[in-house]
Amino acid sequence: MDVLAETLRVSGARGALGVVLKAGGTWGLWLESSPEAALHVVSRGTMWLHVTGEKPLEVQAGDAVLLPPGTAHGIAGGSSTTMSPCDREATVQALTDGSPLHLGSTPAQTEVLVLRYEQDPEVSTPVLTSLLRPMHVTSRENTQLRKTVELLTAELAQPQIGTTAAVNSIVDLLLIQFVRVWLARHPQERSGSWLGAMRDPVVREALACVHAQPQHPWTTESLAAATAVSRTTLSRHFRSTLGQTPGAYVTQWRMDLASVRLRDTDEPVESISGAVGYASPHAFSRAFRRTRGMPPGEYRSRLRT
Repeated sequence: MDVLAETLRVSGARGALGVVLKAGGTWGLWLESSPEAALHVVSRGTMWLHVTGEKPLEVQAGDAVLLPPGTAHGIAGGSSTTMSPCDREATVQALTDGSPLHLGSTPAQTEVLVLRYEQDPEVSTPVLTSLLRPMHVTSRENTQLRKTVELLTAELAQPQIGTTAAVNSIVDLLLIQFVRVWLARHPQERSGSWLGAMRDPVVREALACVHAQPQHPWTTESLAAATAVSRTTLSRHFRSTLGQTPGAYVTQWRMDLASVRLRDTDEPVESISGAVGYASPHAFSRAFRRTRGMPPGEYRSRLRT
């Protein structure tokens, strides 16, 4: 079981919005904080990233930078350029017809793919939020990055049937490339984030079991046996890497799966409860109410309204 692949399958990018920015001369754009993550990919020229409290970062052609949800920031042609707020009308037009967003003067010397996207809001397992600070990846670190950027640029330049699905899939691919670089940069990191937990062999193997068979009646004891460690060892590793017990993670993942199925399918609650590991609909409803604040039926109705 590839835990990252399975998690992204369930919680991957949703509603990715992107424009191609073409800029020349003196230019700067300030982007306010938003619930979505931001991804900037430089396809030509040079861009400077400005984040409050940090030194300006130069991002060159072929590089990409991923910013966690809620990060207000600016992009500009220089390290000390004054930045202006986003022109919403021009942005909406670019999103609608795929036309580029022009900044500064012509001719354009810099081209940047500007994207905002979010994980599925019904899924609480954190992948994007594991990246606590802006992450800069160069084309030298990941040779596949440029090919992915070219594919994304072409899709955004000519929106057509299926473009939203295609962009979401390409963004998921970019996420995987960012994760690979993050893991290579932090070989000893095992605490404080979901991605760091992937470095702990005990936790990683336990998560693989849970994700492969969420319907199995997992307990801390049975997970410990499946990973060939003691119950105490398993609990200690979970607390040090994820800050929660094995049982809490099992419940969290089951509720994520159930939430998505309640929204996206017409399966009866009884069927969903069994698929995510509950012996009875009553037990499932009780657990769901504890984590989501309402019974499954009401949850489904609210999402669809």
